[in-house]
Amino acid sequence: MFIRCFLLWSAFATALPWAPLRGQVTIIVDSVPSYTPAGAQVFIAGTFNQWNPGSFAHQLSLMPDSTRRITLPAGSGTVSFKFTRGTWASVEGNASGAFRPNRTYTFGNGDTLRLKILSWEDLHSSSGGGGGTANAQVSLLTDTFWMPTLNRYRRIWLYLPVDYATSSSQRYPVIYMQDGQNLFNAATSFAGEWEVDECLTRLHGLGDQGAIVVGIENGGSQRINEYSPWVHPQYGGGQGDAYLQFIVQTLKPYIDARYRTDSTRNGTWIWGSSMGGLISQYGATKYQEVFSRVGVFSPSLWFDARIMQQPLQEGYRMPVRFYLMAGALESSSMLPQLNQLKDQLLLAGFPASQVQTVVRSDGQHAEWFWRREFQEAYQWLKGSLISHQEGQASPLGSKGRETLIFPNPSKGKIRVKVPVNLDLGQPDLHQAVDLHNNYAFSISDLRGLVLKAARLNENLEVDLTDLSPGFYRFTLYNKVSKSTNVALIVQ
Repeated sequence: MFIRCFLLWSAFATALPWAPLRGQVTIIVDSVPSYTPAGAQVFIAGTFNQWNPGSFAHQLSLMPDSTRRITLPAGSGTVSFKFTRGTWASVEGNASGAFRPNRTYTFGNGDTLRLKILSWEDLHSSSGGGGGTANAQVSLLTDTFWMPTLNRYRRIWLYLPVDYATSSSQRYPVIYMQDGQNLFNAATSFAGEWEVDECLTRLHGLGDQGAIVVGIENGGSQRINEYSPWVHPQYGGGQGDAYLQFIVQTLKPYIDARYRTDSTRNGTWIWGSSMGGLISQYGATKYQEVFSRVGVFSPSLWFDARIMQQPLQEGYRMPVRFYLMAGALESSSMLPQLNQLKDQLLLAGFPASQVQTVVRSDGQHAEWFWRREFQEAYQWLKGSLISHQEGQASPLGSKGRETLIFPNPSKGKIRVKVPVNLDLGQPDLHQAVDLHNNYAFSISDLRGLVLKAARLNENLEVDLTDLSPGFYRFTLYNKVSKSTNVALIVQ
């Protein structure tokens, strides 16, 4: 009798759509916000479906008791996920209607997970909550921008200058900013917004040319991992180089190909606060061929002492404007470390005129402080054009001279203007018939891997058709091993 009843119960349980099998997990949403539209469908998106916000296979079933349920197939390890109403514009929020980090679940055997959806980001304002504050110049570029160096997706926000649609010939500098959910919209921020869009729109009304801002949302649980190149024994880290490679090798070429950007280093900035300040400082020092300006707000320099050693290790190669800013009411180590960083930059050879250190007596480690200080930092960083314009760079050797390659950026080939005064024992080298015999070149990626190397041809041209779009380092050598470096952009 016992065996018969057990078999009957097993058959009945298997027929239930939410009955978990071994290794499966049933996710039950006990409640949704009261203002959820009638008939709205709820979906789950996560690492198990490539973050598709409206996958029909991942739509939750509405049950007679008003709960919503779905059973995920058996799996292993930890998955990340969120709930949506079919698009990323209608993603769930936290209790205040603002951004909520990804949910996570580690697979067990036959588990049931009961959850509540506290708000919808796009509807919270209509129910009396915080609501959206981004202006019309802000748009969601995508919820699923692929990060090949990190094997994950990311949400990217975009601010376009007020006159972008009408000034068809104007090109704009681009600021790549960390913690993108905090830049434009109180409804998506996790600790308040910077009001970058309001600030730049206001400055445009006062005659400022404007800038494109690319807001890269942090990875939630991956934030510390991505914002430090080094591993902290307690907090993680170690993916910072891969994160910067994503910005330099994937995101920037994408933006430059689709928007009217000043794609030269002179028009390329990077900016962040806290851990975002740490990775921005590291990125600007490492990729001097790419970034000419960096905003470093309240950087988490305590995370690893190697950030202080980096300026000397990289050395001064190209002009970069550093805006280092912090508050006196932050941690006791903040100001001493900020001053130490400045000293290391000067010791490495960066001109004092290009390293601005600002300390505010009332400053705290908070978004309101960074919001208040954004305009002054932006105006200082913008300043006048930094020397070494497009296609030029300082020589590595003390006796070298400038090299010019053109066009730069380029799609097919470049022509090299040989530096006249590289000393080859000839009084007027640029008139020599066999210039190409005296010069060789190499092209390397920003990791230092050499991709092409040869002598210059008779036309002093270099074919680039076998290179993918991105940033490269072009190095020209003469026969006595003197050399110059130039940042090369392939479109």
